[in-house]
Formats: sequence, C-alpha cells, structure tokens
Amino acid sequence: MHSIEIEALGARPDTLSMLTDLLVETVAAGGSVSFMHPLAPEAATAFWERSLAAAAKGERAVLGAWDGKALIGTVTLLLDCPPNQPHRAEIAKLMTSVEHRGRGIGTRLMRAAERVAVEKGRTLLVLDTATEEGAAGLYEKLGFTLAGEIPDYALKPHGGLTGTLIYWKRIGTRVGV
Repeated sequence: MHSIEIEALGARPDTLSMLTDLLVETVAAGGSVSFMHPLAPEAATAFWERSLAAAAKGERAVLGAWDGKALIGTVTLLLDCPPNQPHRAEIAKLMTSVEHRGRGIGTRLMRAAERVAVEKGRTLLVLDTATEEGAAGLYEKLGFTLAGEIPDYALKPHGGLTGTLIYWKRIGTRVGV
C-alpha cells in the first residue's frame, strides 16, 4: 500500500467511474448507504454526478482516499443546512473498498471531514448509521455521542428492516452564533 492521500474530489471522468464502482461494491457488500442491491452502475453514476455538482457549488464536500491512483474510500460532508443551522454539518456516505477495510481509512476520512467542517466554521457534526452492521464502533472511537436509535428506519441493501443510530459531536471552537 502506498501512502494514503485524502483530498476533495472533483467531477473528473476517472474519479466518477471509481466512485461509481465503490458505491456499487459497498451496496453489494451490505453497506447501508441509501441504496438497494443490486445497484445499477447508471444509478450510482447519476448519484455521484449530482453529489459532485453540489460539491462544486459549495453545498457539500466529497473527500476521497487514494492509494496511488486507486480511490479506496470516500466520505461526504453535507454543508447545505437550513438558515437556522449554519453551525452544523452532516457526515454521509462513508465508504471504504472491501479490500482496504480495517486499515484506518475510515478514521482518516472522518478526521479529514472534521477538519473541513471546522474550516467552514461548523461546530456540530451529526450522522446516522445502521443499527445492524453499521459503523457505530468507529464513530464512538472518534468521539461521537449516541443520541438515540430509531427502529425500522430503512431497508438493508439485501432486504429486511434495520434501525438507525443517530450520533453527534461538537467540533472546533464555539462562537456565539
């Protein structure tokens, strides 16, 4: 493994193709990231096109983890919050390629997303993860606090309901908002 680089992603064709492959692989492996298996590559590409267009407008940041020329992970920081929530951002779509899991890629992506959030003046991060087979352990190790669980929140990619766990974390310096 080369040294891992984390950077903001743009809508380059090769990046879009790798994001599409990562999303399809994640869903096929049971990752609860809002899609059902089997996920058509065209649907995954359309999702990433919309996501990267929103990033270009500053509504979100899409970060990628690179091992050489291979995209091995991604996380999205949602920044387009309502007017009464300018201090908040949401973590979404944390994914690491199956062959790179357990190597700290998710942790590095989350720390990078937190840095971007602080740079954007955010002081509160929120996220949710599936109750079954989600990343709760990772989020708790990174200092997120469990707010609660909503049962039967979504379908798992291969069917059946799962609950969702809602987490939050204070970041940066609190300034009077």
